[in-house]
Amino acid sequence: MLKPILPDPDSLSLSQLVAQMIVVRTTGHLFDHEIEYPAWEATHTQMEEYITDLGVGGVILLGGSAAEISLRCQTLQTMAEVPLLIAADIEEGVGQRFSGATWFPPPMALGEIARTDLDLAKTYAYQFGRCTALEAMAIGLNWVLAPVVDVNNNPANPVINVRAFGETPEIVTQLTQAFIQGAQKYPVLTTAKHFPGHGDTSIDSHLSLPVIEHDLGRIDRVELRPFKGAISPGKGKSVDSVMTAHICLSALDKQYPATLSKPILTGLLRQELGFDGLIVTDALVMGAITETYGPYEAAVLAVEAGTDVVLMPADVEGCIQAICEAVRVGRLDKDQIRASVEQIWRAKHKVSGPLGTGPTCHDWEPAEPVTQVQQLAQPETLELARTILQVSSRQGETGFKPKEQGQNVILVDDVLSARQFLPRTAPAITEPMGWGYERMLLDSRSSQLPRTGLPTLVQLFVRDNPFRRGEPVVQLARKYLEMLAGDLQAVVVYGSPYLLEKLSLTDDVPWVFSYGQMPMAQSLALETLLGEAVAIDAVDRSFTD
Repeated sequence: MLKPILPDPDSLSLSQLVAQMIVVRTTGHLFDHEIEYPAWEATHTQMEEYITDLGVGGVILLGGSAAEISLRCQTLQTMAEVPLLIAADIEEGVGQRFSGATWFPPPMALGEIARTDLDLAKTYAYQFGRCTALEAMAIGLNWVLAPVVDVNNNPANPVINVRAFGETPEIVTQLTQAFIQGAQKYPVLTTAKHFPGHGDTSIDSHLSLPVIEHDLGRIDRVELRPFKGAISPGKGKSVDSVMTAHICLSALDKQYPATLSKPILTGLLRQELGFDGLIVTDALVMGAITETYGPYEAAVLAVEAGTDVVLMPADVEGCIQAICEAVRVGRLDKDQIRASVEQIWRAKHKVSGPLGTGPTCHDWEPAEPVTQVQQLAQPETLELARTILQVSSRQGETGFKPKEQGQNVILVDDVLSARQFLPRTAPAITEPMGWGYERMLLDSRSSQLPRTGLPTLVQLFVRDNPFRRGEPVVQLARKYLEMLAGDLQAVVVYGSPYLLEKLSLTDDVPWVFSYGQMPMAQSLALETLLGEAVAIDAVDRSFTD
């Protein structure tokens, strides 16, 4: 029986019940003028309306520092009559989205380690999950939208790619289970995504709807296996929520994408696989949904399919009204809405149960501050990130020796999007400057060419990202590498192993590859290139602290 920190669903109106199923997006910055994505992120005034007037059940945050997030979460929770679920896409640790916290390499770095030492990779995955949950909880987040449970068996996948833990269901299953177990040490929700499997696509679902034509046998053998492992890894260790994929699997539903498919969400996930946690949509503002379905019909179809939580609807109030109207006309059953809210209540009880037992906002707020930013980026957590980077890296011949003068050619897919990992103080910039190397920062739209006749270090930051493909900058890099020829001293590649392979690097020129792009990865890669990287110590391979 649930503690009475949450109201009885029967005491809420239909619109209040439906509002609890909605998660809205806002900025992590404290001030509206710092909002980075105005079309998607609500202002402070809008958030007051959504939380205080409408009573939405959750918030997803993006942008800002970890310290800002800690204040933001407290402010948002104070607005709410019912405790909020506060989520973030932190697949690479809290520092991926919020500066100041620990930024881990992408999950595929662990898949790289698992190729030769699965037990070691599982140990790291467990600690990765534990550290992510600890740092999330420390700043007020209670819903980690990770791990990615997709099997990235399509190298051309533009949207999953290195976000996956690997390319085989065996490795992905074991590493995601370990991550979930590590995260469950703390009262934070975990999320297996994107059901029933987004790994074998070559279309970005942020832009359009991917279609997968595999038969049921293949889907069960490959795509579903890691989800089964996440859902039933053992008593008390199941993942808390499952996020849907905006993909069409014709073998399961010829009419609707998975996010809007009752056969997939209710029939397969709930009934056949027995999942009893939260079902949450991927963002409904993504092109795979919006280019075919309007915002209101998409929200109704998602709930009709079996979704408990509607993430990022384009029109919050309009979607609440549309779902309520669907109940009034008999298209949706109010009992289903109530069941979803009870599911949400269970999740909120898990993450806020220790905070008190009273029915009001002020009763469930603890006397002590919720957030503890001093727990962020602790030495042992930073060392874990560094160790994963080092063990997963690849290299040719090293021992690079800088000349007295040269050029440091840095290639990125988009200069404006690179500032997160390439600030002025980034090691990829400052360390070559110390050697006397002139910096040249280029992207795929640059018309400028590197100078010939100078010793040259090329650093390439390239990975496929939602909305952006890395292929154009790889083509540019190949052109430059061929043009520089005898001037080329060394190459460092940060990001995608798939795009690394397209460069066809040989040991004639020293090279290093790192899965990470953050400053820590840059520093370590350059140390390795110079032959200065320190060997890592052996680790305890048991799942203990």
